[in-house]
Amino acid sequence: MSRPTAGDAVDASVTAEVSVVLPAYNEEDTIERTVETTVSALSRFLPADAFEVIVAEDGCSDRTPEIAERMADEDARVRHFHSDERLGRGGALEHAFAAATGDVLVYFDTDLATDMRHLEELVERVRSGDCDVATGSRWMPENVASRPAKRGVPSRAYNGLVRTFLRSDLRDHQCGFKAFSREVFETLRDDVEDEHWFWDTEMLVRAQREGFAVEEFAVDWTPKGDTKVDLVRDVFGMGSQILRTWWQLAVRPRITRRVALVAGAVLTVVAMLLMTQYIDFGAVVSEVRQADAAFVAVATVVYLLSWPVRGIRYRDILEELGYREKAGFLTGAVFVSQTGNLVFPARAGDLIRAYVVKARRGIPYPTGFASLAAERVFDLLTIAGLAGIVLVGYTVTGQTAELAETLVGAEEAGQVAVVVATLVGLAAVVAVAVIAFTARSDSNFAGALVRRASSDSYAEYVAGVVERFASDLQTVAGTRRGFARVGLSSVVIWTLDVITAVIILAAFDPGLGLVELLAVGFFAVSVGNLAKVLPLSPGGVGLYEGAFTLLVIGLTDVGPSIAIGAAVLDHALKNIVTLVGGYASMIGLNVSLTTAVEETRDVRESPDGAARLDD
Repeated sequence: MSRPTAGDAVDASVTAEVSVVLPAYNEEDTIERTVETTVSALSRFLPADAFEVIVAEDGCSDRTPEIAERMADEDARVRHFHSDERLGRGGALEHAFAAATGDVLVYFDTDLATDMRHLEELVERVRSGDCDVATGSRWMPENVASRPAKRGVPSRAYNGLVRTFLRSDLRDHQCGFKAFSREVFETLRDDVEDEHWFWDTEMLVRAQREGFAVEEFAVDWTPKGDTKVDLVRDVFGMGSQILRTWWQLAVRPRITRRVALVAGAVLTVVAMLLMTQYIDFGAVVSEVRQADAAFVAVATVVYLLSWPVRGIRYRDILEELGYREKAGFLTGAVFVSQTGNLVFPARAGDLIRAYVVKARRGIPYPTGFASLAAERVFDLLTIAGLAGIVLVGYTVTGQTAELAETLVGAEEAGQVAVVVATLVGLAAVVAVAVIAFTARSDSNFAGALVRRASSDSYAEYVAGVVERFASDLQTVAGTRRGFARVGLSSVVIWTLDVITAVIILAAFDPGLGLVELLAVGFFAVSVGNLAKVLPLSPGGVGLYEGAFTLLVIGLTDVGPSIAIGAAVLDHALKNIVTLVGGYASMIGLNVSLTTAVEETRDVRESPDGAARLDD
């Protein structure tokens, strides 16, 4: 009998009423006995031509394919479904069910942990039309399976989470003993996104939501050997799938475009109000009022000039990765993501940018994340470099002792800000060194580390994502052309950022000469920006002001009230420009902070997406 592969069309000349799928990965020791037991059990209540048994062999590296192929040649009721690559448990089931001919689609685990005397009941519940989905259960009150604590406790916790968050009425979602009608499978297959252990749970939950009749019945179940579920990696992964499904089924339908726009506006206002929680504006308001309005206007224009450069830099980064986009669109994407960083903690806006470019231009998530990582590395390297150059200047002029004395006598908040800045600067230098080293190596250490932790299909998928991420990052920073283009624009961006702060400080008439003003400005702004890299507060409010004020007071004769006023006004001006530009970009790009993630679910690669450059 021919061996179908993933993607093969169903052979219409071969039909069966019931299709039983046995998902198999490296089962050479048991697959023959499992197939024989399955055929024998089905033969007891079905005619010989009413069923088929499909071995869904999932990229095995042992003799399972040869054994399955031999059995298919010997028995017309047995089919061998082959995949050269690992599809995952869910992926293998989906492809096998698509190739099956039966109206009743059944699967159970090849270890035969569930007593086969229940097979007739499983099949007949769906075959008779009593229900659309039938599933065995190890957690029914009248027949609780005996499971070791290390497997039973996580299973109960998992099922409890599914019932709570996804409003499922079932007690056991992971028992490998299920039957679906063809209608259920065809209706839900495109909606089910998971391709691994969560696949059948998602099928059960979505079937209930769609109004299909889902029945659960108690089965005798005996654990056989070691589970292939990694209780750390896979349970964590399934937890994230529970949250993803909950968002799709319970939250996303409630978010209309009007709600999204209103929520975006509210979050923007909240971000501005958060500033008042970190800084006592009453202590500096008198100084701010005395700032020269003309200087503030010029500073605003200078800061605005940095934004198109940000878009150009992001364009250059993506072009190095093989994607050509217009700088105008990318400037808007940067505006939206930076606004997200002001609104949400933990720099969540960086993720929003990846969502925006994926939703609007089809740029893959790993590439979007890698481009952001490359941008952040260049930011940190540039800021650390600017601070380092000025620090060398202070050392040459003998002001390091004065700086050290200032730090020792500073308040704890200021000391923390400077320490954070120092550590972040060192981390940036180390990151660049690692990138340069790995760019010259044929090995991808990150991917190898993931594979060392586990070797199943899920780990292989994660390793592939990590390797693509690292490869893209190395592509940007690993060539002289890419490093020079992105590095130069980074210097321009942060020079404009510093000049903005210098002009703001000059607006307070601090009595400093041009050289001293520029020196302290470059150093204080660079250290302040390094300090706010860690997501300890939205937009880094507080850390930036602390470092800026400490250094201006310590290195000049400027008084505390002027230093604090300049720091607050500088950071507020930049945040306000970011918020206004971000909200305008959200309107122009027709996205919002609250729906950016969701819009990507409906995105499909299309000819009008991002054009992949020729090699």
